[in-house]
Amino acid sequence: MEKAELKKEMNQLLDELPANANWNDVMYKIYVRQSIEQGLKDVEEGRVISHENLKNKFTDKLAG
Repeated sequence: MEKAELKKEMNQLLDELPANANWNDVMYKIYVRQSIEQGLKDVEEGRVISHENLKNKFTDKLAG
């Protein structure tokens, strides 16, 4: 992402915060946004596991 676009999105993110927001609120908002973007990138690049496979993986661990 280019710097100009990043700044635009950051300003938008800050504008969405309430007037009494603190640094923790800002950092949490950034963390959530970054996590969502990473998840979307993972999906785009095929780094996913089906719900059924994940469920089986944990069921197997609990069983044995």
